[in-house]
Amino acid sequence: MEEKKIDINSIIGFVLIFAILAYMLWQNKPTPEEIEAQEKAKQEQVEAKQKANDNNETIVTTAQDYTQGTVSDSLKQIELKNKLGAFAYSAMQSTTNETIVESDLLALKFNNRGGYLSEVRLKQFVDYDSVPIYIVKDKNASFNITFSTTDNRVLNTKDLPFVPTVTKNGDITVISFKLKVSESQFLEYRYELKKGDYMMDFAIRSQGLSNVINGSKPINLDWKLKGYRHAKSISYENRYTDIHYEYEGGKDDYTGARDADEDIEDVTWIGYKQHFFSSVLLTDKPFKNVKIKSENLVDDETIDTIYTKSFAATMPLQLEGGEINQTMDWYYGPSDFKVLNAYNKNLDELVPFGWGLFGWINRYLFMPLFTFLGTFLPYGIAIIVMTVLIKLLLSFVQYKQFLSQAKMKILKPELDAIRAKHKDNKMKAQQETMALQTKAGASPMAGCLPALIQLPVFYSLFQFFPSAFDLRQKSFLWADDLSSYDVIANLPINIPFYGNHVSLFPILASVAIFFYMRLTTGQNMATQPQQEGMPDMAKMMKYMMYFSPIMMLFFFNNYASGLSLYYFISNLISIGIILVIKHFILDEDKIHAQMQENKKKPKKENRFQKKMAEMMEQAEKQKQAQQKSKK
Repeated sequence: MEEKKIDINSIIGFVLIFAILAYMLWQNKPTPEEIEAQEKAKQEQVEAKQKANDNNETIVTTAQDYTQGTVSDSLKQIELKNKLGAFAYSAMQSTTNETIVESDLLALKFNNRGGYLSEVRLKQFVDYDSVPIYIVKDKNASFNITFSTTDNRVLNTKDLPFVPTVTKNGDITVISFKLKVSESQFLEYRYELKKGDYMMDFAIRSQGLSNVINGSKPINLDWKLKGYRHAKSISYENRYTDIHYEYEGGKDDYTGARDADEDIEDVTWIGYKQHFFSSVLLTDKPFKNVKIKSENLVDDETIDTIYTKSFAATMPLQLEGGEINQTMDWYYGPSDFKVLNAYNKNLDELVPFGWGLFGWINRYLFMPLFTFLGTFLPYGIAIIVMTVLIKLLLSFVQYKQFLSQAKMKILKPELDAIRAKHKDNKMKAQQETMALQTKAGASPMAGCLPALIQLPVFYSLFQFFPSAFDLRQKSFLWADDLSSYDVIANLPINIPFYGNHVSLFPILASVAIFFYMRLTTGQNMATQPQQEGMPDMAKMMKYMMYFSPIMMLFFFNNYASGLSLYYFISNLISIGIILVIKHFILDEDKIHAQMQENKKKPKKENRFQKKMAEMMEQAEKQKQAQQKSKK
């Protein structure tokens, strides 16, 4: 048998082959830098996927995975097509989460997934607790277009990746968000932010999507917002928080403080007003049908809350030639009459100055006057000066009212004699009463008409002070904010209809109202002739003298201290005017002598007096005829 021998050449060959393989493996070993880069890429991939899950993303694999080549082309195409259809291309281009821009007035953040504003901060304002004013923040708002595609998908733009671009042209910053099918096919949101302006140009348009968007099904634009609390008094802020809107043609309307669920038509703008701050969407082409909803979010006004009310509006978008082309504007800013009025878009209707005559008085009289005074006076002093001027302007009305009361007081003995003479014939008593009042030139109506003249002024100012943005966070004496209630003491409990604090200005106003009513009620009672039922009337007026100040005390404890300051000063001045008229201007002896002279002169009756006399005479004849027929 042949003896086996070791082949030296084979051994050497195997050793060389092993050495070559070892050298090749050593040469392909990653460097420390490459190892670190791979670990970082893996970590970023894990974090990106986790963030997508936390935000309820509709795309499982991130665009970063695609650009890094960590997902195969076939998987990428299948996944995007399944989830986005024609808009899969947009996910490949979108690689960031948000876009941040600022002007001198606004600080804005846009969510690239959806292309909408995710944060709006008004840079020049803070709330009652010195926290910056945010109108949009922490997902309290959403902006979404729901549409169907030609391949029967229903998509929401808030879930889709937009591609942002930001360009500057002088003082104008243009922010464009495109949801792309390709570079030449897209849905675009375009914002233009201007220096010194709370209004942004905004447009929604599509290009090359006529074969992607299914025009036979509705395309709805949904805008929702939960209003942040910005004021110290939740109830007071909620009273002036609502939805305003304007119809095509200029007529405006609003939901009021109540909950609302309404359908409106041909709307040119919709505003979510949060007392002193507003969010408004304006459109060049009116929305044909709009569904609006407002809901109060405050269950207990004694407990601190984040939000006041929630607002929602659903608006249909119309296609033109298979494309979307809607030109609009956004307003995020103060509900300041001067700012809103400058846009000449009827946005000043957001300021609740009142309807009809009341609004006219506020717009063209009180607002210009107050603005002028505020340019050189502290706002508390401006309120006092404005009150003095208004009361002096209306002093002639109080003079006429007091003169009428003085005349009726002088005639009272004669009127009592007439009623005693004809106590069994009230109709005859009324005829002779009217005749005497006409001859003497004294009429109860002469005292009522001046009081009616003051009512529009009273109501207009009641609307003006809660709406005056200039009063916001302006201090006076112990009040640190004339647009909110003042506090001199905090209560350990909450008193229904009153609150958990004590305000001094309402107390002062209530005291002034009490003394004013004592003067006027006492004068009115002294001029009233004695007749049946009069004791009950006197008792009711006496109750009102005490009830009105108490109602004022409770009602205004949570109202703006500027309004209570006005009523306090106004009633003080009224008391002063009455005392001056009573003791230094009116002379009852001269008035009595003049009335006696008036009785001697033939008095020509006007049409109303003649008509009343004829009616009373006919009624007297009918009564006499009925009495004869009974006999």
